[in-house]
Amino acid sequence: MWNPDVYLNFADHRGRPFFDLVSRVAADNPRRVVDLGCGPGNLTAALAERWPNATIEAWDSSPDMVEAAREKGVDAQVGDIRSWTPKPDTDVVVSNAALQWVPEHAELLVRWARELPAGSWIAVQMPRNFRAPSHVAVRTVIRREPFANQLRDVPFRDGKVVSSAEEYAGMLTDAGCRVDAWETTYIHELTGENPVLKWVTGTALRPVIDRLSDEAWHQFQQQLIPLLNEAYPMRPDGRTFFPFQRVFMVAQVI
Repeated sequence: MWNPDVYLNFADHRGRPFFDLVSRVAADNPRRVVDLGCGPGNLTAALAERWPNATIEAWDSSPDMVEAAREKGVDAQVGDIRSWTPKPDTDVVVSNAALQWVPEHAELLVRWARELPAGSWIAVQMPRNFRAPSHVAVRTVIRREPFANQLRDVPFRDGKVVSSAEEYAGMLTDAGCRVDAWETTYIHELTGENPVLKWVTGTALRPVIDRLSDEAWHQFQQQLIPLLNEAYPMRPDGRTFFPFQRVFMVAQVI
């Protein structure tokens, strides 16, 4: 299960890209704002604050995340992003750190651009760190025994999961949008013991955790920790700097 509490341990770090993304959406008074991959709902609430007159629609594939969002007053529903289609009054679609889990997300973006009304907005942010040392370390442990057989078909993020800002700009322009796309590397300042492990436990390691027993997951962590600590050493002052690359696109349908 994807633990909402673990995810929210880094709410400030994970929230900054969301606000960097949404700040570029110049919708004045949208009728309907949709959050696809709403997670525990803390950022969805910010959409309601920015556009108080809009109907807020929120989806997530995780029942635990949806339950956490509902506890915050967000009218969230369990659903697969791939099956979502815009209602006629949809003026803003936001997807923050979710579409990287959908292999065919490029096709979805093009379809949404063609289905949304003229003047509407699509705002998407995805991690683009799948070749980072943190992911290399996880893949190293996955290939070891006793995990290799049990995790051989786990879809851990490898290869070209997410494209470049230039590629997304091109495909959305071809779909009839005016596009603002960019990439940013955030240097997150983490503290505490094994902070990078705690970070990836809340997101990237979700498929691994779902597959392993509690005992096997403990063993997995014990093998992963030294690799992460070597790649991201703690400074003498107790801080660990964790670079994290992300890609953004804000598109307005023409």
